[in-house]
Amino acid sequence: MIIFPNAKINIGLNIINRRPDGYHNLETIFYPVNIKDALEIVTADEFSFESSGLEIPGRVEDNLCVKGYHLLKKDFDLPPVKIHLHKHIPIGAGLGGGSADAAFFIRLLNQNFDLGLNDERMENYARQLGADCAFFIRNQPIFAFDRGDEFEPIKLDLSNYKIVLVMPPVHVSTAEAYGGVQPAPVQQSLMELIYRPVAEWKQFIKNDFEVSIFKNHPLIRGVKAALYEAGALYASMSGSGASVFGIFDKIPDLGELEKTNQVFADL
Repeated sequence: MIIFPNAKINIGLNIINRRPDGYHNLETIFYPVNIKDALEIVTADEFSFESSGLEIPGRVEDNLCVKGYHLLKKDFDLPPVKIHLHKHIPIGAGLGGGSADAAFFIRLLNQNFDLGLNDERMENYARQLGADCAFFIRNQPIFAFDRGDEFEPIKLDLSNYKIVLVMPPVHVSTAEAYGGVQPAPVQQSLMELIYRPVAEWKQFIKNDFEVSIFKNHPLIRGVKAALYEAGALYASMSGSGASVFGIFDKIPDLGELEKTNQVFADL
């Protein structure tokens, strides 16, 4: 059985304070976008994982799909499976690709082996794999808070707009992103700001990671500026980067950006 995990973007990201457990309290809007991996599982004589497409860094045993299998196997009599992941969502981009793969893998196991898990139980498993994994179980626009793993539904539909995402040839580690951020209380919650017209978001909605990351990586700052020059109503880095998205009334001419960056248009 095969499934197609999709990416997400962050519309706004406020780092509020550091928690006693070492994580940060934050608030953000998760919005799904149409950049997809392909994930397949088949029953096999022994468990295995293989990948194609973009190279996935790290050890196989640290892959979130592999961790997800062993997590559910503690509670269910799962047979050995062969996992094949074709990686297309850019890695280290702030798009949640690894988290999406893990959440969709849980959904695939649930469906394929009749585990009987509802969305809430699947979310509880997904939370054990990563802060934003649970979002991809329901895969709908939400307001995320606390560590980014507590959700409130929102009504947000950008289908009348064109979303363009640009991935520059830059890698930003999560450690670098959080190391440079300055937590601060919010003046007005994203839960309210998101209902302003998209054309006003530029004035009110920000990503706290941009200050230090733009300083250290001017190429990323330049991509955001180029999207605004191309006519974006709103542009922002997604998550901790390095990808940057723009929201347009219509698809712009991105010729120069396409020469040096990976570009995904009309998402």
